[in-house]
Amino acid sequence: MSGTDTSFSVGRHGQGMTAGAVLFDLDDTLYPYPPCNEAGKAGGFEAARKLGYDLDREAFDDLYRAGRREAKRDTDTTAASHRRVLYFRHGLRERTGRPQPEDALVLADAYWSSYLDEMAPAPDLTATLDELAAAGVAIGVVTNLTTRIQLRKLRRLGIGDRIDALVTSEEAGREKPGSAPITLALSRLGHPPSAAVMVGDNPATDVAGANPLGLETVLIGESPPADAPDTHRPDHAVDSLSAVPEVAL
Repeated sequence: MSGTDTSFSVGRHGQGMTAGAVLFDLDDTLYPYPPCNEAGKAGGFEAARKLGYDLDREAFDDLYRAGRREAKRDTDTTAASHRRVLYFRHGLRERTGRPQPEDALVLADAYWSSYLDEMAPAPDLTATLDELAAAGVAIGVVTNLTTRIQLRKLRRLGIGDRIDALVTSEEAGREKPGSAPITLALSRLGHPPSAAVMVGDNPATDVAGANPLGLETVLIGESPPADAPDTHRPDHAVDSLSAVPEVAL
């Protein structure tokens, strides 16, 4: 497939078969991620200035990137690789030459407070979940990152009570595209991979994690390039969440 495909392929379920479960990625699937991340960093920057750090925004962004790079190096493939408190702890230590644990906590709290304030549901999120639930489809969220912050995001989106199972890479012990988060979610929902659909925005994690297990895969956005591995290729590429029920039902 090339571009964004809204003419659905039959896929592995075949026509006329209703999925028993639909698993959604969270970040940049159920809500737009970039404006939230930008708001979070702006909140962290303001907190750093209030703490007395002589930084302009460019210098703060350099600190954030350096801390993120070091955290990823140490904790790659684990949920900890997304912990903003680690980013700020490493970044502040690199800038000041000594640990700044209290300040790292303040910046991380400011980041997430501003991030959550900026969050808004993706268009058609509520209507999509309503349509699936009305058809008796179990709804799961399978996401990288830590459980506490992902629960806060679901609460902020107002959909916590609509989700039948949330599995994070923290509790699964492995990040997508590893199979553990997806198989754990399906186990909790009581459905086999052949009766499930995975919906996400990232071919390298959401699609590549679900394809080898036999789930029907739906990518929000453009399909991967022609030279991408087969495991990265979704069964369906769609423009928005509103198209998901057409695949699943």
